[in-house]
Amino acid sequence: LDLSNCSLHSIPPGLAEATAAIVLDLTENPLTTLPNGSFLGFIHLQSLAVPLTLECPGGSDAWQNVTEDRSSRLCQGQRNPCNSSVELAWPCPENAVCAPDGPGLIQCLCDNPFHGYKCLREGTFPMLLFGGILGAATVSLSLLLWGTQRRKAKTP
Repeated sequence: LDLSNCSLHSIPPGLAEATAAIVLDLTENPLTTLPNGSFLGFIHLQSLAVPLTLECPGGSDAWQNVTEDRSSRLCQGQRNPCNSSVELAWPCPENAVCAPDGPGLIQCLCDNPFHGYKCLREGTFPMLLFGGILGAATVSLSLLLWGTQRRKAKTP
């Protein structure tokens, strides 16, 4: 994805949809910062060129090779933060595994069959029970309102 020399002052909002990009060039743009989370979901990104004034997203530890020339910085080979020897600041809960979510970013995915907040719930959502209770409550309330309010209806 070549966005070089596009007069970008900030990261375009539509860039979030290009998570499948492997190569991204942002050089020759008057960018001042790369907001945190700008590359959330960019797990396939292997080469990123940014203006020399900017650091590589996630820092130099998130990339295997960071090189500089006279006007740009090239970040190559995105590292998997889950495989690093450095301990994570926020480790994943007991029933979850770490997965990369962009340069220097991680996400915790629940192991099967766990789900919910901090992967503490086991099994699946009880759809039949939930639907049955909701349906019974709706029918009961409808019948009650019909029975109590029909005397107020005007007959022609």
